Amino acid sequence: MACGMDDFLLLFDLDGTLVDTLPDLRSALNEALAERGRPPLTGAQVMAMIGDGAAALVERALAASALEPAEMGFLLPRFLEIYERRPTCLSRPYPAVAETLVTLRRRGYRTAVCTNKPQHAAELVLRELELDRLFDAVAGGDRFTAKKPDPRHLLGVLSLLGGKAERAAMVGDNANDARAARAAAMPVLLMRYGYGGSGLKALGADALLDRFADLPAALERLGLGP
Repeated sequence: MACGMDDFLLLFDLDGTLVDTLPDLRSALNEALAERGRPPLTGAQVMAMIGDGAAALVERALAASALEPAEMGFLLPRFLEIYERRPTCLSRPYPAVAETLVTLRRRGYRTAVCTNKPQHAAELVLRELELDRLFDAVAGGDRFTAKKPDPRHLLGVLSLLGGKAERAAMVGDNANDARAARAAAMPVLLMRYGYGGSGLKALGADALLDRFADLPAALERLGLGP
């Protein structure tokens, strides 16, 4: 569905912004590592590995587990196989995510997901958590030729929906979201509760929020809306 001239498009990160996916990512990763005789990684370890897509996640897990880079050929597809079989056993949307998205869409915003998570996995998570109906498009890290922090990931979604950067904003939780938004010349709002760590303030976001439910008021305060 194309956006109209007056539509305002909100692009959302997925992991750490809309959904706490860490528990299932960690579970699948540790199951794959166990098959290689390696001990489980902690939640804190895995959280620090999230944000650059599945390949980067597995590459970091290899390094943390003292496995040879050659193991990537086995571990990446095995991790994806395990993860995509049950991506939402433990994962849950953050508080008020669905309700807030409904409110935003009723106010005239268009919404889309722009995530470095693989396309199929992103669609599975959204569908199983019944969030898919709240987005006009989903762009995983492998949908276009580039992914965040490359602005072409965001611009690809804008092109897909007929949107423009001056009528759009990025909502995320980490440096990739901030850098992609800035390079695409659009505002960025970051969630403190996500996986971005303690350095969010230095990223110069237009707003730092503690709750997803604070998003509509923040957008209004910044003058970003239909």
